Amino acid sequence: MMSIEDDYLMLSGIQHFYFCKRQWGLIHINQQWQENEYTIEGQFIHTKVDNPLLKEKRKDIFISRAMHVFSKELGLVGILDAVEFHKDSQGIQVNHKRGKWKPYIVEYKRGKPKKDNRDIIQLVAEVICLEETLGCKIDKSYLYYHSTNNKQEIEITKSLRAEVTSYAKQMHIFYSTGKLPKAEYFRNCQTCSLVDVCMPRLSKKSKNTSNYIKNAIMGDEVL
Repeated sequence: MMSIEDDYLMLSGIQHFYFCKRQWGLIHINQQWQENEYTIEGQFIHTKVDNPLLKEKRKDIFISRAMHVFSKELGLVGILDAVEFHKDSQGIQVNHKRGKWKPYIVEYKRGKPKKDNRDIIQLVAEVICLEETLGCKIDKSYLYYHSTNNKQEIEITKSLRAEVTSYAKQMHIFYSTGKLPKAEYFRNCQTCSLVDVCMPRLSKKSKNTSNYIKNAIMGDEVL
């Protein structure tokens, strides 16, 4: 989809876009950010994980951390938490390693599994980027949740790939126009670090007022 690296968007932003398009727009278009207890805890966990100097090797497995990846298809670029390489005769060759290896991403999350697919969407986008970077195909990867100490296997399906491609296209349309997505109010808004910047309740009321006035005028015209 994209060919100019300067036009690539942040890979991590696709999770924000899935969860709330306006939140993504405030961060990635308007360059606004506020910390709260959740973002600080998440940064602390990733600081420990995303250390490229931290090496780990087990029998027939080695782990690469803070790997830079990109996708021309999605127009996304970013850094992965951890990639596990498992020795496998059907895998790929890796510099300075004997044999062949299959890569699997392990994306670390602060909390517990979500009811929606926001974490899964981010993981699938990461897989697509890693596939392009390494020139391989990856059929599964993992989400690790810090609060539950649980590693969840995720199958990278065709439908999830198509969903990620659609979100990436939408992100580029919004970004190229510089237009901030409209606010919507959800139950989770109060836990968002940008709630005071977004003001979703006020935006929603303004929208409802505008619709009321518009309908009233149209009603007068009919009468």
